[in-house]
Amino acid sequence: MTRTTPAIKPRNGADTRASIEKAALRLFAEKGVEGTTIRDIALAVGVADAALYRYFASKEEIAAELFATHYGALARSIDDIGAKALPLADTIAALVDLLCSLFDDSPHVFRFVLLNQHAHLRYVRDEANAMESLRAIMRRAHLHGELASNDYDLSAAMALGAVLQPCVFKLYGRLPGQMRDRAAELTDAALRVLQIKPKFS
Repeated sequence: MTRTTPAIKPRNGADTRASIEKAALRLFAEKGVEGTTIRDIALAVGVADAALYRYFASKEEIAAELFATHYGALARSIDDIGAKALPLADTIAALVDLLCSLFDDSPHVFRFVLLNQHAHLRYVRDEANAMESLRAIMRRAHLHGELASNDYDLSAAMALGAVLQPCVFKLYGRLPGQMRDRAAELTDAALRVLQIKPKFS
């Protein structure tokens, strides 16, 4: 009886690229970009190292593309919330819910974006920049008399910091439970920073 070798199913290029991006995102979130090698990504995908170079020139290129994709998606979600033109307290609550849900539901995305922003933000266009989206919300709130300060960048940074610093503590195991369970507290903290009456007090 002749033994035959099973035929190897050819890979779809788009599927392979998606698998590379998914594996790289997980590894970058867990080990950092510097701590991840092309070999690590190739092993996770189940392809030869050389196969990755058909899609990306380097792991840095993978990281840059992943950051642009996910940070851009975050900016669009913030824009969608801002476009509703809700009172500022309700807008802040919606933004906190967005960030907490992203943390709980897509932890690799959140961790990767949070820990790699300093390496990639300089290359992000304003139309896909979450900070620019937050700045626009603060500017509108000031023009509508809801926010006293006209330093929109500082206001956006302070409100965001009230949420992101607890997320950093959560990343390193300092806070138990899910972030969405703390959304009301974080919203109140952000509003206090902006000198707006807390929504849930």
